[in-house]
Amino acid sequence: MNETKRKMGRHPKKDPAVFRYTVRFNAEEHIRFLAMFDKAGATTRSVFIKQQFFGQPFRVLVEDRSLLEYYQKLSSFHSQYRAVGNNYNQIVKELRVHFSEKKAMALLYKLEKCTQELIRITQEIVILTQEFERKWSQR
Repeated sequence: MNETKRKMGRHPKKDPAVFRYTVRFNAEEHIRFLAMFDKAGATTRSVFIKQQFFGQPFRVLVEDRSLLEYYQKLSSFHSQYRAVGNNYNQIVKELRVHFSEKKAMALLYKLEKCTQELIRITQEIVILTQEFERKWSQR
């Protein structure tokens, strides 16, 4: 009978990194190192040191919190618009059921005016967003 042994564990790397070096920093150098590491946005310290040692470009990624907050608030509008649309449909159904045609039409007229105001505000938001992207987007 032909028995085959089954290997367990991870597959070995083709070119494993087996050589290790130690670097020691004093307190001031350590603070400078951590500041550079944070600016670079590297995933690990060893990767950052390798990039610096072998002359790979030092990249600084800047995250603008105001831009992030703006897009978060902008995306929250989507759910709010869906809620407004849902409420709009419910109001129209209730007006048709509970009011006379004349009274329902008067109330729908007021609702239409509010909807036009919402559309105007939405158009302003779109214009402001396009202007914001044109000025601050890093493309």
